[in-house]
Amino acid sequence: MCGPFGWGGFEPTSSREKKHEFFVDMTCEGCSKAVTRVLDRLGGVQFDIDLPNKKVFIDSEHNVDTLLETLKKTGKNTSYLGEKSAQ
Repeated sequence: MCGPFGWGGFEPTSSREKKHEFFVDMTCEGCSKAVTRVLDRLGGVQFDIDLPNKKVFIDSEHNVDTLLETLKKTGKNTSYLGEKSAQ
């Protein structure tokens, strides 16, 4: 039987996956390919790259430190900008 809200009392969306925003000093398509390569190797991530604004948005269960260290493997200046609501 369902809970009083009709969905068994469980959160309707995963609270484990969070969307994070990072700055990565990318200047060209090669830079964005490097970001794609290191994130694909890490696995367990979904991401969008905004090359003109030098930002990477990542949905992942990995912690911020792991994501930041992974992005730094590109050799580019990288910093964490904050958590975004996953909508």
